Amino acid sequence: MSSLVEDFLTLDQEAQVINAIRKAELKTSGEIRVHLESHCDGDACQRAQEIFHLLKMDNTKEENGILFYVAVHDHKFAVIGDKGIHAHVGDEFWEKTKEMIGLRFRESDFTTGLTTAIEHVGVQLARYFPWDVADTNELPDEISTS
Repeated sequence: MSSLVEDFLTLDQEAQVINAIRKAELKTSGEIRVHLESHCDGDACQRAQEIFHLLKMDNTKEENGILFYVAVHDHKFAVIGDKGIHAHVGDEFWEKTKEMIGLRFRESDFTTGLTTAIEHVGVQLARYFPWDVADTNELPDEISTS
């Protein structure tokens, strides 16, 4: 585990976030990732797009990956989804998800912010991309860092 994760979440909190990802992914073929880094010099959404590509999230079969990006020390975050899920939910969904996270982050409740938003996106992923017996977990559930 990286010290960046330890600075942002305790071991128990990290486990809660990972469990939320796993629970959401049990109902969908979609992929959810959380990525932390120390700094983001520019726009968090643009940086999230770069990380999305670096994590190969744009290579999922149904284009249904969702990334939660957090620049810990700069207090910036973004949530983005691939083309497949975006086509179903649209911009308003992403704005609502960001508001949910922002509300909790402003209270320094990072765990609840992430887990609530993961549950929220998981419902939509399950609606449009339900789990199938042939489904495989295409990406790791652990929190990534850079």
